[in-house]
Amino acid sequence: MNLWYTLVSVLPFSWAEPGAMLFMKNALLAVIVISPLYGLMSTMVVTSRMSFFSDALGHSAFTGIAIGTLCGLIDPLWAAVPLAAVIAILFTVVRRRSNMASDTIIGVFSSAMVALGIFIATMGGQSFTKFNSLLIGDILSIAPKQIALLAVILLLVVLVWLGAYNRILLASVYPVLADSRDFHTFRYDALFSVAVAVVVTVSMTWVGLLVINSLLVLPAAAARCVSRNVRQYHLSSVLYSLVCGIAGLLTSYYIGSSAGACITLFLAVVFILSFCLRRKRQ
Repeated sequence: MNLWYTLVSVLPFSWAEPGAMLFMKNALLAVIVISPLYGLMSTMVVTSRMSFFSDALGHSAFTGIAIGTLCGLIDPLWAAVPLAAVIAILFTVVRRRSNMASDTIIGVFSSAMVALGIFIATMGGQSFTKFNSLLIGDILSIAPKQIALLAVILLLVVLVWLGAYNRILLASVYPVLADSRDFHTFRYDALFSVAVAVVVTVSMTWVGLLVINSLLVLPAAAARCVSRNVRQYHLSSVLYSLVCGIAGLLTSYYIGSSAGACITLFLAVVFILSFCLRRKRQ
């Protein structure tokens, strides 16, 4: 981290001065690590038409944190991640074995899990206020070891994308064709779902449950408006996510607002501009 602090110290900001506001420097590094992660995942979420899937997983993660808190775990994340992964696999099973649309299944899981989370959080007359921070998130509270965890997750997702992206895409978009080619569609669907579950759960406390779904939709939605091929689609999504992540963090610091909300608003503006450019180009 000392190398990172040294590099940041050359920036023309008061908080970037040597020895000053390490929390802001940590937050900047976290955004630089997590933004490409969301940019990559966003492309598959949008292509697979599962835009609200992350919302359901966020509710599952919230329920897991409530369960972890109830059990007295020091870090409730250890309960949230496995539960979100299990819900992701169950969602894949139900979607494969039924004729229901994905949005219907997502709605079922999302409503059930948020209700269970609220039930557990308020059981015995407990106050819900201790979970309010999960709704908004606080990127400024992130610690170096948590940034390292995000970096490991980013590396794993990149490796999965490089090794299995085409199969994941085929299994999600054209499952019949994938089956005809003897691909294990359930395996790749489950792999993608679990990857989203882990990303959403681990980053929820810093991004915020209310806006986390937007960060998995807007980058790819904007990139899709202007991209001519798959490579441009991925690069644009990652670039939009990264630029808006940094801009949102700096804006939130100087105006005292939520970082997750600021990042989402920047992404929304980029989407509108991309859409207008698409319309003009047509």
